[in-house]
Amino acid sequence: MNEMLLLRHGETEWSRTGRHTGLTDVPLTSAGEEQARALASVVKACTFDLVLVSPAQRARRTAELAGLADYEVDPHLWEFDYGGYEGVTTPEIRKSHPGWYLWRDGVIPGDAQHPGESVEQVGARADRVIARARQTEGRVALVAHGHILRVLAARWLGLPPQDGRLFKLDTGTYSRLGFEHAEPVVTTWNAPAT
Repeated sequence: MNEMLLLRHGETEWSRTGRHTGLTDVPLTSAGEEQARALASVVKACTFDLVLVSPAQRARRTAELAGLADYEVDPHLWEFDYGGYEGVTTPEIRKSHPGWYLWRDGVIPGDAQHPGESVEQVGARADRVIARARQTEGRVALVAHGHILRVLAARWLGLPPQDGRLFKLDTGTYSRLGFEHAEPVVTTWNAPAT
């Protein structure tokens, strides 16, 4: 693999309002669909040997609108399972847990559909995606979510999964991971499509 293009899905109602959106399958807003269409300008400049997309409809729709219709769904690209914090905003969580920070404090267990997971578990999923991408000869594209892609960037650089906190990532943006002198680097991060 010589380059990995990361696309964060376009805006959803939950991302717009700051609600933690892990396994809840919410659609793109009309603004999110426009963000996804704008990503086509980045996608059309490349040929990809492997395209992996999260099972969530927001990621699949982003891939399709960006021009990545020929993709494989990869369950390892699901977003962080926020457990009992699914659908809840950070200010709401901090009312009962002052100073709460996902990367430090983690999540509480939720219901059967949202049991929750640790950042280390998300890191293990990211490692599996990276291992698969590295087996590919050319370019790879991934379409997924903010926190899983942040963890994936940290793991790409050999950092612990918690260091995903260092990589802010907005909806409808693209990033590139590659190499310099055979060492993993970030070549573009959190760039809006123009």
